[in-house]
Amino acid sequence: MLGGARFAQRIGGISPAKACFLLSLPMVVLFWVGLKGQGGFTLGLQALVAPSFENVDELLLYYAWWPRLSIALLAGGGLGLAGVLMQQVLRNPLASPTTLGVASGANLALMTATLMTPGLLAMGREWVALLGGALAVGLVFLLSWRRGLAPIVVVLAGLVVNLYLGALSTALLLYNHEALSGLLIWGAGSLAQNGWDGVAILWPRLAISCVAAWFLLRPLAVLELDDASAKSLGVSLTYLRFAGMGLAVFITGSIVSVVGIIGFIGLAAPNIVRMAGARRLGPRLLWSTLLGAVLLATTDLLLQQFSGMAAAFIPTGAITGALGAPLLMWLIPRLKLQGDRPPKGAGVFANRHPAPSRLATGLLIALLAATVLGLLVGQGVDGWYWLAPHHWGVMQWRFPRVMAAAASGLMLAIAGTILQRLSANPMASPEVLGISGGCAIALILGIFLLPAPTNMMLIGVGTLGAFATLLVLVVINRKSGYLPERLLLTGVAVSALFDAVRSVMLAGGDPRGQQVIAWLAGSTYYVDVTNAIVVGGIAAVLALVTLPFTRWLDILPLGAPTAKALGLTLNRARLALLLLVALLTACATLVVGPLSFIGLLAPHMARLLGFSRAGQHLLGAALTGMLLMVLADWVGRQIIFPYEIPAGLVASLVGGAYFMWGLRRL
Repeated sequence: MLGGARFAQRIGGISPAKACFLLSLPMVVLFWVGLKGQGGFTLGLQALVAPSFENVDELLLYYAWWPRLSIALLAGGGLGLAGVLMQQVLRNPLASPTTLGVASGANLALMTATLMTPGLLAMGREWVALLGGALAVGLVFLLSWRRGLAPIVVVLAGLVVNLYLGALSTALLLYNHEALSGLLIWGAGSLAQNGWDGVAILWPRLAISCVAAWFLLRPLAVLELDDASAKSLGVSLTYLRFAGMGLAVFITGSIVSVVGIIGFIGLAAPNIVRMAGARRLGPRLLWSTLLGAVLLATTDLLLQQFSGMAAAFIPTGAITGALGAPLLMWLIPRLKLQGDRPPKGAGVFANRHPAPSRLATGLLIALLAATVLGLLVGQGVDGWYWLAPHHWGVMQWRFPRVMAAAASGLMLAIAGTILQRLSANPMASPEVLGISGGCAIALILGIFLLPAPTNMMLIGVGTLGAFATLLVLVVINRKSGYLPERLLLTGVAVSALFDAVRSVMLAGGDPRGQQVIAWLAGSTYYVDVTNAIVVGGIAAVLALVTLPFTRWLDILPLGAPTAKALGLTLNRARLALLLLVALLTACATLVVGPLSFIGLLAPHMARLLGFSRAGQHLLGAALTGMLLMVLADWVGRQIIFPYEIPAGLVASLVGGAYFMWGLRRL
């Protein structure tokens, strides 16, 4: 495939028609079993054609079961169609409504409209969703335009936009949990229906979209050529891309407005039919639409079969996301990326400051000033005031928060520095590579499944989750030599799995969901003096443990051949460093949640300041990380006083904006 990425393998001996037929067999079986469980095939058909309003079973079939199956087929087919259009326009097999942030943007727009301008929803939810999705994909385009919409840059921009929009959604949920609680199930992709209204809204829009896609078939086929060849034919690539992407965003917005976010159908269906041999655009549009409908309907029928009445509270979209994440991990090693190359060498960290000790002293002074600010300056009923240090009644609330923020900033900064030097990739971090997401999955499961979990139990569970994610990263990327592009794509898959688990847990209506939302936002509100001292002690110990590894961290960015020539055992060094990263990430994520971006921001800023050698880089990143988190905690407490924004959320909004700015300048 032109434009940067193609598949290195093909499913042997299977045509697209055969693949769709084989994958539809489970749907047929589940369809039959589902009808049998509802009263039998005859009753089911009778309920669809001529329901008796005196028979409860027929009413349930007519108003719930049949509309749900219909909406699954429509939504799945529409997402498959939108996925093909996005992949064709961007020449990128990893483009989809979820990986490009379209679905997240549409969902955030609907949440915002629900809270602030509910009158807009009466005009049509799909238009609100369309606007949000268009703004999200526009932001992705803006971030990746200077790199010619290169596939890996587009996917990375989509990941960052997804994380950023997720942070904004978390903020809205945190302050408006009751008002938005009904949107949690729907927003996660619920197909539950209580009538035919959703079908009536969706099918005309998808029918119009199919006709529009048919008219665009021949023009969009030109995009299979390179830009120079397409322009030589007199084709306006800008307008053509705008039309194709606009149609895909319209389809996605329409689906999100009816059923919420459905994960990975738009990625899976087009890639399966491509690997089955559908190379031309026409067959891919046809078979991807059919296969998308089959995949979503099969998943939903399977969910209903195993969960029974609870199926109404388990979002199908989250389940498809959980199934799609392993699919993406399986696809990553089978992608052939243009420009596959080993990581850059030591040049990545070659920027040196002439006086690093003086610079570190300046950062330390700034950190002390921020600590004094966090402890002694605040707002009260009479406005701003200075707190006397001996006022322990207030200090016992402020001290733990400042300590926890500094400790988490220290651990994330060190973890990010290790990852960046280990992969020779300044874009690596626990958040972007999915390590924070894997840790968060384990912590959420621990909160919900363990009886009365303690902090030490959660730290252990979180460490296992982070380490398991690291093992996945190692297994998937070992053969490619830990190429930065593949590492980042693996982070996309893990983040998608984290989103799915979070959606399932929060959609269940469990009262612990509010605690999870507060934790995801990174609030230090619940940290007491004892916990703060423990977290600070753990951070100090882990920071000291990192010091003996500075020689390894100086050598590893030089590349594998040089490292081996200098006597370094690569596998042992990588395993030890990755285990240390897992511990650091788990302890920090327990305090400030998984979306702070400090693990990316602090090492990157330290490198730009001129801390080049490993020891200097670790010190500069640690001071920067602590400074950023302490300031984020103080700003979050003061900016909308008497309410507050969690420190992790402030850091994620600032860090995400910085990351997008840096990506734009690549």
